[in-house]
Amino acid sequence: MSNSSVAASASPDRLSDTLGPMPEWDLSDLYDSPQSSRLVADLKAAEAGAKRFHERYQGQLATLSGDAMAEAVAEYERLGEILGRVMSYAQLRYAANISDSERGRFQQGMQERVTDISTKTLFFTLELNRLDDAVLAAKLASVKLARYAPWIRDVRVFRDHQLSDDMEQLLHEKEVAGHASWTRLFEETMAELRFPVDGAKLTSAETLHLMSDTAPETRKAAAKAFGTVLGENVRVFSLITNTLIKEKEIEDKWRRYPRADSSRNLSNQVEDGVVDALVAAVKGSYGRLSHRYYALKAKWFSVDALDYWDRNAPLPDDDDRQFTWAQAKDVVLGAYGAFSPDMAKVGARFFEGGWIDAPARPGKSPGAFAHPTVPSVHPYLLLNYLGKTRDVMTLAHELGHGVHQVLAGVQGGLLADTPLTLAETASVFGEMLTFRALLEQETTVARRRIMLASKVEDMLNTVVRQIAFYDFEQRIHQARRDGELAQEQIGDIWMEVQRQSLGPALRFDDEYRFYWSYIPHFIHSPFYVYAYAFGDCLVNSLYDVYLSGAAGFQQKYLDMLTAGGTLRHKELLAPFGLDASDPSFWQRGLNVVAGFIDELEGLS
Repeated sequence: MSNSSVAASASPDRLSDTLGPMPEWDLSDLYDSPQSSRLVADLKAAEAGAKRFHERYQGQLATLSGDAMAEAVAEYERLGEILGRVMSYAQLRYAANISDSERGRFQQGMQERVTDISTKTLFFTLELNRLDDAVLAAKLASVKLARYAPWIRDVRVFRDHQLSDDMEQLLHEKEVAGHASWTRLFEETMAELRFPVDGAKLTSAETLHLMSDTAPETRKAAAKAFGTVLGENVRVFSLITNTLIKEKEIEDKWRRYPRADSSRNLSNQVEDGVVDALVAAVKGSYGRLSHRYYALKAKWFSVDALDYWDRNAPLPDDDDRQFTWAQAKDVVLGAYGAFSPDMAKVGARFFEGGWIDAPARPGKSPGAFAHPTVPSVHPYLLLNYLGKTRDVMTLAHELGHGVHQVLAGVQGGLLADTPLTLAETASVFGEMLTFRALLEQETTVARRRIMLASKVEDMLNTVVRQIAFYDFEQRIHQARRDGELAQEQIGDIWMEVQRQSLGPALRFDDEYRFYWSYIPHFIHSPFYVYAYAFGDCLVNSLYDVYLSGAAGFQQKYLDMLTAGGTLRHKELLAPFGLDASDPSFWQRGLNVVAGFIDELEGLS
């Protein structure tokens, strides 16, 4: 039976037969059920604690000593730990089956309860931001408070954009009926969609998987079905998108953000100019990267231009190698271990402890993610594993996030969080280690060409495609200011950006106009996407340093991950002799991609 037939039937049992047993996560390390007595007790404790916190500290921060302020921050952190645990459980349980209405109601109920409780502590960061610099500096002389200095620094980054306490409370409380509800509508709509391919009704994950099938007719059928069904539902997706962009525009205006992405850049602890330099470097390299590669791939397929469903197609001589789950585990942990046994030891815990949910299932959240939960527990990984080489790379990617989250957890709840731009570093580095390990196993020119082409496509998807997504977001956010966007307008912008970024060697049919609508980052986290390109280019430069034989690289790398959110990108990269604010930094990373394409041209 062909791989396309297996995937088309795609029941969990059939996939287990092909790929071997796959783990499903055990959330009991958080709570054993929605009715858990511990969950009830935690919510009661958090509610009482938040009330005491409010009564003790509201209006008092300016008068506290440094040590007393440290005690207040530590209590704030403890309350956040409890609420984070509750929400992590609700979110992960929901992600495992978005189609289950009871799980959706439970998550919504927990979100509303947590929002009510955290309203009592909302004053703390607002009041902290109103402290005079000199007053705060005197308090930070306390060794106990100085531990939290990086967190305080990052909170105060937003002080110029802070509203009145009443306005902040209003925005905080309405979140559950605003952005969170629209996000839930998007997720549940996507989870319910089924795409008819060869007589089977598939989920989005199963359908996207078929777009890298060896059979051209299968790729085409999957792509056509995917775009057609998205088009049938585009009215809902357009409404969600228009509403969330307008909501963001209103809040950005009140908060006095100069650009639509300014709040994201601040939260990423990266300057607007650094983002602009990255975007300019990538867009300026479209010709030597994506345009050149896809023209080369079209030649391999003996056509003038590739149909869009062939963009990620296996090469004509690719044997469509499939990895069982056990093989994927061995490949990834082996690659991690060859770099650092300590890193592999952390990674192995995910496989041993029920920390991964791997199988693709109807109703399950599509794609993949790593959820850090809270430092007192551990992260969880969600995958939709279907056995392709790209699925192995996805495992390597998400495990990199997980290892990072475990290592940074020692910093505690307030200091463990890492900006998105740096969070993607560990994941992309894990992918690179795994790719290099697989490439070293290939001895024939044909297999090396297949591996290199696959890696280049992944890098183009991470760098070029994500910057194109960022460009698309910029354009639709700007266009929305002139009024609600018709679905045709959004489709026009999408197609223009796709043609510019992918080049003349790609051919698009009408249904591709709707492909923007399934990208979850546009809904969940506006302007998140450039973080992938940031991380990929950063890792390319970082890996270049590693290959040069830099002394003590492995320990410096683990120290960087362990630092969590205590250091910013300049401080983290300094031990490696790298500086992301240097214009040549991005070109160094992009040159690695170009070098792979050079090698492919030579092999061809």
